[in-house]
Amino acid sequence: MAESVDTATAILASAAVLLREQTFDDISYRALADEVGISERTIYRQYPTRAHLLAALSDWIEQTCFPLPPFVTVSDFRAAVHERFRAYDASPAYAYVGARASAISPTLDAEPAYITRAIEAMLDVTAPTLNRRDRRRVAASLRYFSSAMFWARLRTGFDLDAGEICDAFDRATDTVLARLPDATTAQP
Repeated sequence: MAESVDTATAILASAAVLLREQTFDDISYRALADEVGISERTIYRQYPTRAHLLAALSDWIEQTCFPLPPFVTVSDFRAAVHERFRAYDASPAYAYVGARASAISPTLDAEPAYITRAIEAMLDVTAPTLNRRDRRRVAASLRYFSSAMFWARLRTGFDLDAGEICDAFDRATDTVLARLPDATTAQP
């Protein structure tokens, strides 16, 4: 017996299928409704604006296509981001949705993303005496450099591949972490 899928998930999964053939801007609510087999009105009830749909689709794609492995150390963080950047290269249309969604005003909960919380936890271990304000600043920098937006800017603006983007990420991460006061980093 097939497992039932809720309407919101069916809409997002169908939008992801349509993304294989067209851009997000080219996907109409009518075409999406036809793909799912529901009314256009039902789409609007779930996602009143395209910004709502984009944000939800981005979150869904991140969770289903680009899950980030858990990390505790900076080394694990780098490996996880490298893996994600290679996955972005394999599915650029999906990665671009994530990049675009991060550029719009938030439409969903203001809860910090998993990656933000994980980076802050990593910094709690890596730099235990770092004050709250500086920890948030470092976390924000690392969050950006590990984002689909960073990947997309380097991919489209400089025609870099995943390996080259990983190198740029590593250099940016090194620069951010090198600015931490020596007294804040955990000693082995």
